[in-house]
Amino acid sequence: MTIKVVIADDQRMVRAGLRMVIETEPDMTVVGEASDGVEAVALARRLRPEVVLMDIAMPRQDGLAATRVLLSAPGAPRIIVLTTFDTDENLYNALRAGASGFLLKVSSPEHLITAIRVVAGGEALLDPAITTRVISAFAGSPGPQPPPELAELTPRETDVLRLMARGLSNGEIAAALTVGEATVKTHVARVLMKLGLRDRVQAVVYAYESGMVRAGSA
Repeated sequence: MTIKVVIADDQRMVRAGLRMVIETEPDMTVVGEASDGVEAVALARRLRPEVVLMDIAMPRQDGLAATRVLLSAPGAPRIIVLTTFDTDENLYNALRAGASGFLLKVSSPEHLITAIRVVAGGEALLDPAITTRVISAFAGSPGPQPPPELAELTPRETDVLRLMARGLSNGEIAAALTVGEATVKTHVARVLMKLGLRDRVQAVVYAYESGMVRAGSA
């Protein structure tokens, strides 16, 4: 399968460099380029790529807003947010918008290619420890009542979500709960399905913002 990629960045030279790196790979192709968020949304909806590389700072509509628009519709692509600014706030805003990955523009070509493959395969790109640190630092106070969909989780699925929110891998969760790793994968899949989430990064955001996990509790 060929991974179709759309590049959204307001700098032509950046787009050209990214295209050059991506198209050296036999299993990837750049199907479109956009210079702002509005154009990125239109291209992604028309060309149906697996992955969008989305710059944060763009005219007309920034990358975070474009990410939210794209991910509000069914069949949305996976999105890797690109930035020149390595800040916790940018990372949190990208995760909150629904991105599955976060990449600095100074990252190596090898890191870029790996990131595209990981995200296209349905996984998240971020280190769990970094993810939980950032979300716990920026997540707002939860509402007075937990979201009703939490009641749909079984007690074991609730345990798995809490451990995911602490940054544990599937293997670590399996050891903590004394079950097999395959069982944990099944629980993770059910948690994502029941809560309508795309990946475990979104599950961690959800756990903090719903009040299930509080900052400092990990």
